[in-house]
Amino acid sequence: MPIKDALIAAREKNLDLVEVSPPDTEQPVCRIMDYGKKRYDKQKKTKGKPKKSQHLKEIKIRPLTQEHDVEVKVRNVIKFLTQGDKVKISMIFRGRERSHTDLGLKLLNDIADKIKDTGVVEASPKIEGRDLSMLIIPK
Repeated sequence: MPIKDALIAAREKNLDLVEVSPPDTEQPVCRIMDYGKKRYDKQKKTKGKPKKSQHLKEIKIRPLTQEHDVEVKVRNVIKFLTQGDKVKISMIFRGRERSHTDLGLKLLNDIADKIKDTGVVEASPKIEGRDLSMLIIPK
């Protein structure tokens, strides 16, 4: 059907002429429909669905944190990752600890190795002020 005839038929019925096929095809496929109603129905459908949200959880440690305490923090990180949350691990340096950022970097890399089965390091450890932090996302 020619486009002019389709437009006239759509106006007679007080409806819209909507192109259904992709615009790069030789013969466009159109449909006579109420486009406003279709948009409204689609909006209601997506509004009712719960969104899968990712929250950002933060774990704070110090460079001289004992091994057992680090294991507890690692368990918490794994728990957060299995729940689908992102985790930011922050290493806080105070006073003279700032001159030993290599210890903090080593500890963060050890933590990343321990959780490699459940998470992926999205942002590698980097220094932000007096903190050294990295971001981990679930696999």
